[in-house]
Amino acid sequence: MNAEPQNHPHFFTGNYAPLTEEHDIAALHIEGTLPPGLSGSLYRVGPSPQYAPCDNNYHWFSGDGMVHAFHIDKGSVSYSNRWARTPKWQLEHEAGRALFGTFGNPATSDPLAHGRNGGTANTSMLWHGERLFALEESHQPFELDAYTLASKGHQSFGDRMTSRCTAHPKVDPESGELHFFAYSPDGPCSSTMLYGVMDKHCEVTRLESFKAPYASMAHDFMVTRGHVLFPVTPLTLSIERAMRGKPLLAWDAGLRTHVSVMRRDGATDTLRWFETDACHVFHVMNAWDDGGTVVAYVMQSETAPGLPDAEGHPGDPNAMAARLCRWTFDLSGTDTGFRREYLDDLAAEFPRIDERYTGRRNRYGFYTCHATARARDDSESVLYDSLARFDFDTGERSMHTLPHGDVVSEPVFVPRATDAAEGDGWLLAVAWRQQDRRSDLLVFDAMDLAAGPVAVARLPHRVPFGFHGTWRPARM
Repeated sequence: MNAEPQNHPHFFTGNYAPLTEEHDIAALHIEGTLPPGLSGSLYRVGPSPQYAPCDNNYHWFSGDGMVHAFHIDKGSVSYSNRWARTPKWQLEHEAGRALFGTFGNPATSDPLAHGRNGGTANTSMLWHGERLFALEESHQPFELDAYTLASKGHQSFGDRMTSRCTAHPKVDPESGELHFFAYSPDGPCSSTMLYGVMDKHCEVTRLESFKAPYASMAHDFMVTRGHVLFPVTPLTLSIERAMRGKPLLAWDAGLRTHVSVMRRDGATDTLRWFETDACHVFHVMNAWDDGGTVVAYVMQSETAPGLPDAEGHPGDPNAMAARLCRWTFDLSGTDTGFRREYLDDLAAEFPRIDERYTGRRNRYGFYTCHATARARDDSESVLYDSLARFDFDTGERSMHTLPHGDVVSEPVFVPRATDAAEGDGWLLAVAWRQQDRRSDLLVFDAMDLAAGPVAVARLPHRVPFGFHGTWRPARM
């Protein structure tokens, strides 16, 4: 089904390669014992393109989304996977070939794709208002049935969300409100950004826009009890650059990194901008208010991982490696700078927390990382062999490392009970077993990673490398 690309063949080999079959497995083989109180569904999504883009410059970030569901109940695990049947997927399926260039680049797309929806729904999963959504950067949330994974299409929520929503909205654990944002909502590569709020019933209650210093792929943002923060890094977007045959999405080291801070009860015209030397953040762990300051834990790198500069040249792999970093914004003074301090020396990504503490000070954070502080080449920079738990009270890190060659996904935390202490629960992650060329679902005691998984659900096939997931608790 898939056309072999002439360039970037790496992203069509090994566990990057697409999975072209959809499965339904009633019961996976279990090693160990699943916790009796663990009941619900883990959803993960990642790229699994039907076809290589017609410009033969396929990048991992731009493939069609495939959702993988692990349903856990009474000590057993069932599994299913489905493509998100987006308008792009359907158009290309009917044509029997690729029609869109990488990242929807109009300069390299087939004329049949011009003006058509190129959404991929490949980046993150959201369970909100008893509804399941697959998210990506540039389009509306794409809804799926939580049980069958049948596609329900992009949603506008009463025509309130007419453009896009990024992949990392935040749920306030007290109000149940969903805070979301978007970049370039009023046109490709524009410098406008959008901020919105959706109540716990999926009704959009707030939408405001503002201008950023430049057009940036702003992948994540921060929400505290009192503030919202929007990072703008030099991972720039440019139609003009793309039309000259240069990258649509590229790192521009000549720019500075900016972060806007806004009170949640304020308006976007009260935004206060802070700035620092060029650095990049794809993912935020958490942020909270600390008196007259806002503190955030982020995964910071010196340049954007896996992406070229404005001339199309590859970046420095060491500069692309993200590490756990603390950002501190002093709101009581007039200084426009902010403090940055690395907290860990290991290259790491995909941070998660006990989400009952979103926007509140958290003691524990979880993430994927490399077991040792070693240089990685660009292709391996986002493939990690270890899971870590960081204790911010003590500064101690505990880890579990997979066998050589295996790769672990972003962990998702599930509390042991609704009133359990912070971090008391389970970490769920999917592992690629290189030697067997298949995948496992791993279940860890979140407070004892070093002991290894308490249960492993074995798949007969592989789950291609992906990005993010979410947990849907079973109805009680």
